[in-house]
Amino acid sequence: MKNVKKIVVALVLFVAASSFVNAQSKVAHINVGELLQQMPEMIAAQAELKKLEQTYSADIQGSMTEFQNKATLYQNESESKSREENEKRALELQDIQKNIENARQAALQEMQKKQGELFAPISDKAKTAIEKVAAAQGFDYVIDSSQGGGLIVAKGKDLLIEVKVELGF
Repeated sequence: MKNVKKIVVALVLFVAASSFVNAQSKVAHINVGELLQQMPEMIAAQAELKKLEQTYSADIQGSMTEFQNKATLYQNESESKSREENEKRALELQDIQKNIENARQAALQEMQKKQGELFAPISDKAKTAIEKVAAAQGFDYVIDSSQGGGLIVAKGKDLLIEVKVELGF
């Protein structure tokens, strides 16, 4: 009987201590994706990336058109050319195709690099603002409530509005 009392007392103390610890931690949430999409800097960065993408796309499309025109010309002239000349032309077309594919890959890598350069400072600015608002309001934890962020229930304090005010928009 004494052991049962000790176990019950220990269990009550454990539950009380757990409740006390949980009461001490304040948790808030914010949809970081939504915040980033609404930041003026992000909107400007996305516009810059879109412009760069259009430039690369136009260059590659121009190369593709040039390739297709040359391929059509070579096809039409193939019967009047020697076998050796046709083989040279086929190799030339393969080189052009290879160059176009290399240009596509280089453009993709350049776009990813530019995206990283543009988005990193914006993300850092948002994180700093979130940390500042959370500290000012006494939150110990801030959870990202973006889609797929792992947040199941969002009944806590949402910091989106305060962080937007902190960022000045």
